[in-house]
Amino acid sequence: MSAAAADWLPSASVTASGRPVLSAGEVERNLVPLVDLEPEENPHLAPLRACLLALTSHRLIFLHEPSRSARGLPLATVVHAYPPHRRHNHNPLRSLFSSSSSSSSQHHRIRLQISMPSVRSEVIAIVVTCKADVDVFFGRLLEAIRARAWEVAPAAAPSSSTPVADVPAENVGIRMPVVGVSGILRMEQESWESAGQNLQDAFQDLNALMGKAKEMMQLAEKMRLKLLMNSSTESNSNDEEMGSKQDMQDLLLSVGIVSPVTKETAGALYHQQLSLQLADFVRIPLEKAGGMMALVDVYCLFNRARGTELISPEDLLQACSLWEKVDVQVMLRKFDSGVKVIQTKTHSDEEVFARISSLAQKQDALQKGISPSDAAFTLGIAPALAKEHLLNAENKEMLVQMDSASLSIYLMTLMPKIFTRKNLMDRTTCGSPLR
Repeated sequence: MSAAAADWLPSASVTASGRPVLSAGEVERNLVPLVDLEPEENPHLAPLRACLLALTSHRLIFLHEPSRSARGLPLATVVHAYPPHRRHNHNPLRSLFSSSSSSSSQHHRIRLQISMPSVRSEVIAIVVTCKADVDVFFGRLLEAIRARAWEVAPAAAPSSSTPVADVPAENVGIRMPVVGVSGILRMEQESWESAGQNLQDAFQDLNALMGKAKEMMQLAEKMRLKLLMNSSTESNSNDEEMGSKQDMQDLLLSVGIVSPVTKETAGALYHQQLSLQLADFVRIPLEKAGGMMALVDVYCLFNRARGTELISPEDLLQACSLWEKVDVQVMLRKFDSGVKVIQTKTHSDEEVFARISSLAQKQDALQKGISPSDAAFTLGIAPALAKEHLLNAENKEMLVQMDSASLSIYLMTLMPKIFTRKNLMDRTTCGSPLR
């Protein structure tokens, strides 16, 4: 991404794994794998090449994945969006003298007229250089521009003192008795109308509940960001205050992911973007768990954070397998027993073996061996993972564990050798000849 692009496009923050950081209330709408951004009227504005385009409810984010830098174009600056086309219909002579290659004119172009303080009025073109459903992307772009989510304020709940509208007089009538076939039909019609009204009220309540849940997730994200800012500025606070802030951050993080990656928004990039979002999500749980977690535990935590947008175990496994191709701080590991875990790249088995060896030097461990529960209590991890660490230590010959029966058999086979060596030593010491 060229330096000149920073002069007319505001920068956008990205996470450690390269995902764009969304603001409060911002939701992803669609992703396009490979696009170019070309200014069509001002030659002083540098274009952007080979970017991942993320359409959100507030911005168009152009992410340059090799450099992990991003630029954002607010949708509030878009004055008009023209439908996608393949040729320069606005200027026939431009296609003859354009410096771009002939193949670039065959790509879909979405022209946007924008108005920004730095460039005033400008026409730019989003050139889709990959195989993507451009019509779907353009439709969602128009929906985001018309929705103007950046201007929507949370609706205030009606107070209890708000007067309720009077029921119209024509709706209040005397109930007629059920007489004859017409009365039975009328009663059946009223029953159907009542059931339909109840069903409509139920769906309205469900929609209101989902809207409130989304607002609560946005509020939790705002509070978490504010706590992070306060913790970085207030360096003189004591340990108790810092601990309470950390607990609050963990609690707010468990509320959920505001904008989870879905197949509808990501399309062909679903597993790639899911792996990046998962890498950002597991960072805090891994730090609390000592650098390693079972894959099933991560699956439960991640689905809980995604709310209703659940993923399958196959999707999780495929997303974890993609970490080998990207630069993230976590990795998928498989033990010899077949158990799969997620761990940080800074996790060291030698440190775990050192703690296990200190546990093995205790008197009870010498007599009874180390149980997975004892190792789990010492390491602060789940017993299943502690058992894998014990097996791994035994496979690397850093730990030998035997039960009482195996120890007795081992000593019985070792005793004749000990006595033979003792007799030989006694005879050699006394000077008697060996026969």
